[in-house]
Parts: sequence; C-alpha cells; structure tokens
Amino acid sequence: MAHSTITPFAQEERETLRSFLAGQLERGNLDLPLLPVVANRVLLLSSDPDADASKLSSLIQQDQALAGQILRIANSPAYATRTPIVSLQQAITWLGLTMLAGLAFSVSVQSGVFQTTGYEKEVRNLWRHALATGLFGKEIARRIRHNVENAFLCGLLHTIGKPAILHLLSQSPDKSAEPVSWTTVESLFEEFHVMAGSKLAAVWQLPDPVQETIRYYQDDHYHQGVSPTKGAMITCLAHHLASVMLGDSTHDEHTLVTLSVVQDLNFYPEDITALLELRETLKASVECFLP
Repeated sequence: MAHSTITPFAQEERETLRSFLAGQLERGNLDLPLLPVVANRVLLLSSDPDADASKLSSLIQQDQALAGQILRIANSPAYATRTPIVSLQQAITWLGLTMLAGLAFSVSVQSGVFQTTGYEKEVRNLWRHALATGLFGKEIARRIRHNVENAFLCGLLHTIGKPAILHLLSQSPDKSAEPVSWTTVESLFEEFHVMAGSKLAAVWQLPDPVQETIRYYQDDHYHQGVSPTKGAMITCLAHHLASVMLGDSTHDEHTLVTLSVVQDLNFYPEDITALLELRETLKASVECFLP
C-alpha cells in the first residue's frame, strides 16, 4: 500500500528516530517487554508431548481476563457451537488442545504487552493482519500436510517487530509531545521490523521455526529458511493472502498466482482461488480473536 508523502519536518523527525532505533538495535541494549508469564507457559506447554487439557485449563485459569476471552472466542459464531461452552475444559474439547494454546498465546500477547499509546487503532490493524496471516498459514499448511499449529504461530508473530518498534519509539528522548505520524512509523517499520522482531524473538525464546520465519518471511528471503516446517515460505504466501483479504495489497487473485512463492509451494491458480474463498470465514475468526 502506498505511503503518503513525508514532509520536510517529518523527514527530519524520521531521521532522528531512525538514528535512535538503529543505535538501540545495533547495541542490543533494548528495553523490550518480557513475554507474559501465562503466554510463556502456554508456549512451553503447547510443545510438550505430555500436555493435556487439564494442565492447559489450570494454566489459563490463572489469568481470569484471558480465560474470559477464550470462552468468548469458543462461543463465537466462527466456531458454531451447538450448545454454550461454559468451561475451559469444554472449550479445549471443542477447539482442540493445540488450537486453544495458540488462541491463549495470541490473546495474551495482544493484551498490553507493548507501549503503543496513541496508535490503538493502527495497532489493532497490525494484529488483525497478523491473525489473518496465521489463519491463512494454517490453511496453507493443511494443504501441503505440514504442522498447522506451527504455521499459525509463525503467521501470528511474523511481524511482531512492528509493535516492538512502537514500544522502542516510546522510549526515545527525542520524541515529540504528539505521536509521530503513522506514515513516518510505517517507513521505520519497513526498515527495522525484521531486526526488531528477531531481537524480541530471541529474548522471548520463541521456537526456532518461528524465529526463522520472522527473519525470512519476505519475498526475497523465504528461500533462506531451512526448517522442515517451511514456516517462512508458508508465511510469505499467507501474508500476501491476508493483505488481499484486508484490502491493503497491490495484488489480486490474478496477480497472486505470479508470485514465486506460489510456484515454490507447488500451488496452482485453483489453490489460490480455494484459499481466497475462505475469506469471509477467516475474517469472522479474526474479529473474534481481537480483544
């Protein structure tokens, strides 16, 4: 999506903030937020082969706000339950252990981890795109018989560097009283979000396939991914599909099929058509996942 023209004043402000971000990221002395305790434990539990519904239920119940969000999502039209779900145990039975773990992680990370005051609407849109990417990633992974839960987490977190940059900008000694224009912020995202996301992923000790996806999900880099999960490649296409669904892409159904990643996944035009036919269903799910 095209950016607005940056004024001379905004350009000067951008350069000041750019220098601040570059210095922070290069030195590595970042004051990045810690992963919420419950989200961290959910992440560990979701990769534990001995995990069961009762363990996850007990863990989520430690955060009543999170438990409430999970029950709201489980009862949403996107999941079409026949009878109301009133307990986390029921939610786990209905949604499945790994899906619920992904939801719990998603909700927990969205809820106040980053300092993003002044950009609430824009940050909500960032999460909307990240969630859509995760959900499209699941559908792509299902088609090529890869791990769908890993694909969801890779998509959810592939641009986690963007809210991390907003968090870092809030600490800049040179920031003005008014929020920096979103046009300026987007230009900083373009340059720094991969580096910031990689730093944050290391601090949070995210799974290796997720860290690799954050580094390499873009068109020119996904081929550098070596994980057998193909997280970077799957997320690259999922990112494009999410952008088309949300109306912020220069591509459409006809031009998507020309992307290299489509060929590298051995997809055909009818595969892209089938994925895009899920738009309304996935859009409803995305809105349910947003706090």
